[in-house]
Amino acid sequence: MDKKVRVRFAPSPTGGLHIGGVRTILFNYLFAKQQQGEFILRIEDTDQTRFVEGAEDYIINCLKWCGLNPDEGPHVGGAYGPYRQSERKEIYRAYAEQLVKDGYAYYAFDTPEELESKRQVIENFKYDHNHRMQMRNSLTIPHEAAESLIKEGAPHVVRIKMPKDEQVYFNDLIRGDVSFNSNDVDDKVLLKADGMPTYHLAVVVDDYLMKISHAFRGEEWLPSAPVHILLWKYLGWEADMPEWAHLPLILKPDGHGKLSKRDGQRLGFPVYAIDWIDPKTQEKADGFKDVGFLPEAMINLLAMLGWNDGTDQELFSLDELISKFSLERIHKGGAKFDYEKAKWYNAEWIKRSTASHLLPYVKPLLAEKGIAAEDVYLEKVMDAVKERCTLLPDFYQQSAFFFTAPTAYDEDAVKPKWNEEKAAFFSSLIEKFEETEFQDSLSLETLFKALAADKNLKVGEVMLPFRVMLVGGKFGPQVFDIALMLGKAETISRIKNALAFFKLA
Repeated sequence: MDKKVRVRFAPSPTGGLHIGGVRTILFNYLFAKQQQGEFILRIEDTDQTRFVEGAEDYIINCLKWCGLNPDEGPHVGGAYGPYRQSERKEIYRAYAEQLVKDGYAYYAFDTPEELESKRQVIENFKYDHNHRMQMRNSLTIPHEAAESLIKEGAPHVVRIKMPKDEQVYFNDLIRGDVSFNSNDVDDKVLLKADGMPTYHLAVVVDDYLMKISHAFRGEEWLPSAPVHILLWKYLGWEADMPEWAHLPLILKPDGHGKLSKRDGQRLGFPVYAIDWIDPKTQEKADGFKDVGFLPEAMINLLAMLGWNDGTDQELFSLDELISKFSLERIHKGGAKFDYEKAKWYNAEWIKRSTASHLLPYVKPLLAEKGIAAEDVYLEKVMDAVKERCTLLPDFYQQSAFFFTAPTAYDEDAVKPKWNEEKAAFFSSLIEKFEETEFQDSLSLETLFKALAADKNLKVGEVMLPFRVMLVGGKFGPQVFDIALMLGKAETISRIKNALAFFKLA
């Protein structure tokens, strides 16, 4: 029987969550949910020198905003915890020592100064099969001496003993058969002097103990694969090794190299899920959430960066992605990031979202601008303007006039053709409106057009001034819908204000 699908995302709490990381989360999540499996969050905080306060909470908040909630993790618990590597420290040493005992690893006592002196003497020095026998380690000093050093508390690390002239093969679910020559890989540190494991040892031990069935990660981890494959073998766990999938990179807009935080700052778009402020430097990196993206739009665009379902369909809900996702459709090559396309996704998701769905996102944005109204009215306004919004803050620009009468007008749109005849038309329109119940926009439009015909005016000549009177400029939804939503008293008041303005202007 096939083993249960269990996947994990294992970030280091060292800063903001890049959209490349979010896409890795997404592909893990889609695969797990499609296979009725489990998605685990594991915090890889073994490098205490790079640990950043608040980064773990930030990662969890990003997952929550995206709607990609883990089944297990440090904040939800689970049967395979702890889910922070720093809380699993005691687990790793036994496995490192087992590797030494079995001849697959060794203790190295070289000081940082000794290593630096080697680098000065040997160009491109690597601690590998070419140089390990020239170093101070348990391969070159007597066994008793090595044991004494360890008992005395001498600083030391444990290194994997990479084999010489060996091909390391594995099957990648995206790339097919992959092989590495062991000579190209140095003897990586597995356990550091402070007793903490490095990524290489921890990821293998944790994946084994947490029964991870599939490991999806970015292609930048490919060079580490031979170390991990050998560790699975050396620890006797080869039969339980997860299946591997190395995901293509998200590339800069020009296609040259991996998309970075600096690219976003340079070109003016977010590359993180949520705003990240570095607690040390206070430097801020923009997030998709904070510039006004819906989570559905970000998930949709990330899914399409390196994957498609083989059709022309571009808009997918999370449920649709779960049902249609397949590893076979993930591209091998990197995907260029296109911010204009990202904004298109957001505009499309705003259009297809109900006003009640948009309300929790838009209401706080309007409140920041001093706009407060009943939810029922807010939803009507959102439905009226959502076709014109690309990012969520656009709702303010597109709808402010529904809440506040214009204090300035686009004079250039009206003044050149303004005359007494048109002023008289709007005076008559006020009288007509005062006698009319504002029940539907069609009856208001019919009344307006009949009055224009009666005054021998072309409808277009008075329609634009009417819009400017209500809105302040040449924008907004259908003008009679605006009048209906503003109501009789407010519409008449705005016409009067504008007539006085154009008389004075």
